[in-house]
Amino acid sequence: MNRKNFIRTSVLGSAAISLGTASIFSNPADGPEPLKMEIVKEFVGAGHNNLERVKQMLAEYPNLIYSRYDWGNGDFEEAIEGAGHVGDDEIANYLIENGARVNLFVLTMLGKTDLVKPIIEQYPGLLYAKGAHGFTLLHHAERGDDKSKELYDYFLSKGLTEKQIKIK
Repeated sequence: MNRKNFIRTSVLGSAAISLGTASIFSNPADGPEPLKMEIVKEFVGAGHNNLERVKQMLAEYPNLIYSRYDWGNGDFEEAIEGAGHVGDDEIANYLIENGARVNLFVLTMLGKTDLVKPIIEQYPGLLYAKGAHGFTLLHHAERGDDKSKELYDYFLSKGLTEKQIKIK
């Protein structure tokens, strides 16, 4: 390669790298607008007890299913978590069927013993994990009524006695 070709290749290569880097680190303002917090808050609230509103809002804003609201001090909550800690399996199942990110707390409320127990056995520290608002797995098992009775007894046998632990 002669000097002229070397310089041309170097300049073109540098330009290509610069353009590629610029697209990776492009301004987020160039993308879609974030969901408005009041809409996220309403959706998370509806997840606690209003299936029809959940359906309406998802029809208008499909990505709400992934949204979380910060109630303060890092107390984040998704609509599915609201359904979980109030024991609304109809809303929880609807959200799961539509792609919501399920977690151990919701699975507990739904009575999914075959999924929850192996996770606790593998990661015993999760027994004391805090869900939204500091609600524990024991709280969620209680909200699941009969379908979660086995998990409720299991958590007690493992030493979990608190239903809510303050989020610091």
